[in-house]
Amino acid sequence: MIDQIPREVFVSTIDERKIENKEEAQPSDESIIERFFARIEEAIGDLQQKYGKYCFTIGFHILADESDTEECLNDTWLRTWNSIPPERPQCLKSYVGCITRNLAINMYRRDTAKKREGSRYNVALDELTDCMVPSKDNVSESVDHKALSDVINAYLATLPEEKRNIFVRRYFYMDSIEEICDRYGRNESFIKVNLHRMREGLRKELLKSDIIV
Repeated sequence: MIDQIPREVFVSTIDERKIENKEEAQPSDESIIERFFARIEEAIGDLQQKYGKYCFTIGFHILADESDTEECLNDTWLRTWNSIPPERPQCLKSYVGCITRNLAINMYRRDTAKKREGSRYNVALDELTDCMVPSKDNVSESVDHKALSDVINAYLATLPEEKRNIFVRRYFYMDSIEEICDRYGRNESFIKVNLHRMREGLRKELLKSDIIV
């Protein structure tokens, strides 16, 4: 399944440093990471202050529930604390954003009985069924995540910057079509048509690479 791509997918295609951060007097990513390596617990507070709203948006787009999203963020800070060190992320914002996304998806799966029809995750995932190549035994765990990551990132790298960003905003951040229109000053028809074409392009690449998703 496309939603099972690991944290490495998209990280190489998202330059978070280009996204405007209007908050002032924030500690640098490097200083926060160094405090994690020194095991200074106040670093968690710095991380929350700097990227809490950003991670909340990612989690809420998937879970559509404030309480569950807050729980997901608590797990994000703990997961980050436990992974740094030994990891030293090149882009801290992308790193915590990907952790939040994966944790939110796992939480969503656990709670599928609630049938959150309003979740953007449901809508975006339904769109990505265009890209899915059915496995004969329907065992999604057999997917080589590294190979899948490579194919997706290679495909996105061939796209013009605007189209690549539109794809990432829709299927990584789970932005709505309306939000993407506002962000890039495009009409709804343009966004939908281009998303469809990109899904078709990705599907062809997955078929060509014999990736089963």
